[in-house]
Amino acid sequence: MNELNTLKNTVEALIFISGDGITISEISKGIDKPKDEIKIVLDSLIDEYAEKDGGIILNQNSDKYYFSTNASIYNDLKSFIAEKKKETLSKAMLETLAIIAYKQPVTLTEVEEIRGVNSRAFITALTSKKLIKQTGRKEIPGKPALYSTTKEFLDYFGLSQITELPPLKEIKELNFEEL
Repeated sequence: MNELNTLKNTVEALIFISGDGITISEISKGIDKPKDEIKIVLDSLIDEYAEKDGGIILNQNSDKYYFSTNASIYNDLKSFIAEKKKETLSKAMLETLAIIAYKQPVTLTEVEEIRGVNSRAFITALTSKKLIKQTGRKEIPGKPALYSTTKEFLDYFGLSQITELPPLKEIKELNFEEL
């Protein structure tokens, strides 16, 4: 590989790892090369990405250079991004989910007794997010639904099995008001 290609690859990698963009001065200082040489490489990279007309392009905004998605494929990505986007869980949803995770299988009434408030909406929301599911019915009058966590719950929290949850004693010892 010749020196120019090595420099191009290095500059390209620096732009990639910079995340929110990088200036010519930052690149020049970081790899100890003259600014004019960096500018030539950047112009060349912009042209290469534009000619390729791929999914990623190299942009310049003010004095920063950064990678972005090619606008021409936005509609193709829109549904994928919406599907993959994780919504944050409210404190009430997390409380409900924690009760289910530690007490499973558990009924709605049992969750509400522990929380002290109506939790039907949170059970519904957690079910729609596929973090919990109905896993049967309790053999008592009325046969209420039993809820347990799902594989998606494990994936969401980066666990391979439910036994990886911290012991309940450790959770109780945390003072969440101070966090």
